[in-house]
Amino acid sequence: MIPNLITIMRLFLVPVSITLVVMREWEAAFSAFLLAGISDAADGLIARHFDMKTELGAYLDPIADKTLLVSCFITLSIIGEVPAWLTIAVVFRDLLIVGAVVLCWVLEKPMPIRPLMISKINTTVQLLFIGAILGSHAYGLRPGVAVVDDWERSAAVLVAGLTLASALAYLAQWLRHLGPDQREDLF
Repeated sequence: MIPNLITIMRLFLVPVSITLVVMREWEAAFSAFLLAGISDAADGLIARHFDMKTELGAYLDPIADKTLLVSCFITLSIIGEVPAWLTIAVVFRDLLIVGAVVLCWVLEKPMPIRPLMISKINTTVQLLFIGAILGSHAYGLRPGVAVVDDWERSAAVLVAGLTLASALAYLAQWLRHLGPDQREDLF
């Protein structure tokens, strides 16, 4: 299916984007990231509009999103462009969700994987945050421009807040899913 091919292409853009960031080829990195973002919108639009939704696509799309975002956060953090504390929060949230899903499978109580609205908002804001950082480099708005620094600090706090809210929402959903019997075993 075409949407799945677009999603797979987005996965291949991850190492390209990361390589370009490491090389500090900001315009190319921003372009690759932008292409990945556009492909994310395109695959979903095509899948919905032409009734091409598949179970594979339901798994591939969030994997591609998270692979791109986590890779970008880690890389930008390593080179000093994103605060380490924010990257830790973003990665921890994703590991928490994956761990909860795996634990449910182990407990033979698999959880349906459906994104929550807060998670969609969180992902969108994370994408915009990374895109803004790459774009500010690509268009010469860095380094040390006070307005960019102030905006970045405020945006980082917003991303952190949404990441925390999303993690707590998934944690609540996970605990409800387990039911009282299994929750007592956990604690």
